[in-house]
Amino acid sequence: MRALRILLVVVVVLGGLFVLADRVAVNFAEDEAASKLKTTENLAATPDVSIKGFPFLTQVVGGELDDVEVGIQDYEAVGAEGQKIVIDDLKANMKGVEFSGDYSSAIASTATGTASITYAELLKAAKSEPTEVAPGVTANVVGLSDGGNGKIKVTVEATVLGTKLPQPLTVLSSVTVEGDTVRVHADTLPSFGGVQAAENEVRSITDFEQKIDDLPGGIQLDKVEAGKSGVEISVKGSNVRLAG
Repeated sequence: MRALRILLVVVVVLGGLFVLADRVAVNFAEDEAASKLKTTENLAATPDVSIKGFPFLTQVVGGELDDVEVGIQDYEAVGAEGQKIVIDDLKANMKGVEFSGDYSSAIASTATGTASITYAELLKAAKSEPTEVAPGVTANVVGLSDGGNGKIKVTVEATVLGTKLPQPLTVLSSVTVEGDTVRVHADTLPSFGGVQAAENEVRSITDFEQKIDDLPGGIQLDKVEAGKSGVEISVKGSNVRLAG
């Protein structure tokens, strides 16, 4: 019995040491991966990297990590004509991350995640300069906000025959994604003090799009929906390169 107790104690101690070593190793790997990702993607701040699954060391021996989560704040994507657009709180869940023997490169088999663009950031894509939409009528978008039920409320200021309308006009718009572009399309068109304007001219103000390119590792836009403070985005990708 005494020998059995000693054996059990040894097993428990060795098990504890293995767990400790495993956690130390995974923390070190997370820090190294975060540093590498910051350099590779030219990020202003160090991202959050969390390696899931236990034990970590056996995954390393196999050359593939089961599950890696990455979080990046204020990522600068590339918009139309090279304009920068800030993506808030980009989170990606990477599955099947294979890495090279010297750890210089890592590629995820699949990736899914979320991100958001504030309405203030998306407003940069809209026409903010007064534009003529009918003879004697100019209009421009001055604000975007949550319209409820997955819609964006677009606020438009208009001037008719030299007089600014006392109240801004608002329209509810749908937001969709096509490829690397977020599109905002008015469900109905505003009336400018009774003055008739051609639909194409009005939509040149109310409808607009924002290209979002160069996301980390080559992940792509999947779905978009209007939220309380901005547009909520789903992203996905395959063979996503984390480093190298």
